[in-house]
Amino acid sequence: IREDDEGTMTFEIDGPDAGLLIGRRGETLQALQFIVRMVTNRQLGRKAHVLIDIEDYRERRVQMLRRLARRTAGRVGSSGREYSLEPMSPAERRIVHMSLAGHDEVRTESEGEGNQRRVVIFPK
Repeated sequence: IREDDEGTMTFEIDGPDAGLLIGRRGETLQALQFIVRMVTNRQLGRKAHVLIDIEDYRERRVQMLRRLARRTAGRVGSSGREYSLEPMSPAERRIVHMSLAGHDEVRTESEGEGNQRRVVIFPK
């Protein structure tokens, strides 16, 4: 466990079977983080910023989302047709939006509701 200057507590988990805690698209990891955050908040008596990372999954996911955004933007730019990505968390959608914010050929919007909200990439 380490705490940064902004007060975020990061739990880094590594081990031979640690990947089992990630789950499909990080869903198990998100649930685990929620539980740990709730317990930590109760123990500290204040709102705590908690981040759990398993075998650098979060950084790998960020890089994968950036590659997906660029690859899909290329496809949209060449075809002239919009493309919807899989449903994502708000943080993941933000990564895609930020990755394509300065792109000359495409623009992005979030569409849908709740856990079905997704990024749609449109040609400009």
